[in-house]
Amino acid sequence: DDVFLPYNYGHTAFVYNTERLAEPPESFDALLEAPDDLKIVIQDPRSSISGLATVLWVQSVYGDEAEAAWEKLAPKILTVTKGWSESYGLFTDGEADMVMSYTTSPAYHIIAEDDRTKKAAIFPEGHYFMVELAAKVASTDQPELADQFLAFTLSEPFQEMIATGNWSFPAALPREQWPEGFQELALPEEVLFYSEDEAAALRDEAVEAWRRALSR
Repeated sequence: DDVFLPYNYGHTAFVYNTERLAEPPESFDALLEAPDDLKIVIQDPRSSISGLATVLWVQSVYGDEAEAAWEKLAPKILTVTKGWSESYGLFTDGEADMVMSYTTSPAYHIIAEDDRTKKAAIFPEGHYFMVELAAKVASTDQPELADQFLAFTLSEPFQEMIATGNWSFPAALPREQWPEGFQELALPEEVLFYSEDEAAALRDEAVEAWRRALSR
């Protein structure tokens, strides 16, 4: 991109605890058809970037049937939180079976807690791509320093640090150089992504379909 520089990435995923949910849904369709006593927590797409990624994920998988998909999922949604931290806290406190998060979330538990009971459910329908970006603002009075910092974000020292600093895949580091816990993670075979223009065009209707379905 001419403006934004990607420095780490991940994918949307429902994370579960193997000690609480021994047999998680093996596909998005299976999640929709799961018994309503399966409880998940998600984030509000109007206040959370992970919540917005979730509605774009559902939109990319189900297209015109996205609202119907949300209607099937609605009885299983324990609550919708303003942000990711609140949702993930409910999950780790044992309040829910699954939480809307990222494929990289289990890395934290593996590396920081030596806990391998938290896993991301990988669906054959694909997972929505999430990337974090850096940019130089036009009004900066330190353009050379800004350029140096952007270059630093793609350097090996920064990339090795960002993996466990932000619990995401480093954008400019080969997989064989990822921290050991990251190399254990399950990765989706199918990755879904909207361009900036596509996402902008779909966003309002995707959020509205979510709102309508959950308000019924």
